Parts: sequence; structure tokens; C-alpha cells
Amino acid sequence: MNFQPLGKRILVKRLEEMKTTASGIIIPDNAKEKPLNGEVVAVSKEIEDIKVNDKVMFTKYGGTEIKLDNEEYLVLNVEDVLGIIK
Repeated sequence: MNFQPLGKRILVKRLEEMKTTASGIIIPDNAKEKPLNGEVVAVSKEIEDIKVNDKVMFTKYGGTEIKLDNEEYLVLNVEDVLGIIK
């Protein structure tokens, strides 16, 4: 994959959420919401605070979904990132 975000954007791969509840109930795919956190795959040259491999939390309706090499990613503006998960 060869993708370099421009402007103040990052490329994120959503992290998978658990498919069962704490009590062991299996959650079907159609009942789950898309995760609001992910791992940073690429960062534009204008961004200094966020690095590749950082785990970030972002807004629910932020970003643009794209597909590269049969993988789904999200291109986010820095304003859509709520914070870095440590």
C-alpha cells in the first residue's frame, strides 16, 4: 500500500471490537456499530502530534472511508481525532 495523506489528514484502520458481551452473548454483525477507534497507518507531513501506529479515538461521523489493496481504511481530518489512546 502506498498512500500519503495530504493536508492535515491521517489514514486509520479501524480496530475490531469484541463480538461477545462480558456475559458471553454473541453480538451479530448487523447489530454492531462501527468502532470509533483505530490504528494510524499513515500521517501527512503537516502533523507532528500523531505518529504511525498510534491508537486514536475519533468522531462517529468523521472521515471518508476508502479501500486500498482490498482493506478498508478511514481518511480523517485532524479535527475529527478526539485523542490518542495510551
